[in-house]
Amino acid sequence: MSYIKNIPHEEVLGLAEQVSVLEGQVVSKTLAQNRHVTLTLFAFAKGEEISTHASTGDAMVLVLEGEALLTVDGKEHRVKAGETLIMPANKPHAVFAAEDMKMLLTVVFPTQPRN
Repeated sequence: MSYIKNIPHEEVLGLAEQVSVLEGQVVSKTLAQNRHVTLTLFAFAKGEEISTHASTGDAMVLVLEGEALLTVDGKEHRVKAGETLIMPANKPHAVFAAEDMKMLLTVVFPTQPRN
């Protein structure tokens, strides 16, 4: 049984090459999803966004290509290729593509509810 799906196993590959930027779209490819963690590759066309929302898990964004404007609890962060930002659980956050951009999103969920 494979826990990571939609990409080849036992093969060296570039994560950014696994999703394509399409004009006017946000493209996503789920690599893993269960009650503990999600791994998702995203490709954003310049100007596309995911509007403000919150998650019950800590979210880590690793920008693979391009540049993102990440807003966490009202504070904006410019994140470039090779950089990462943690968006803490239960804080409102949003993603905006300052240019064509690809990212890996890892969300780690609590094993027990937070108090």
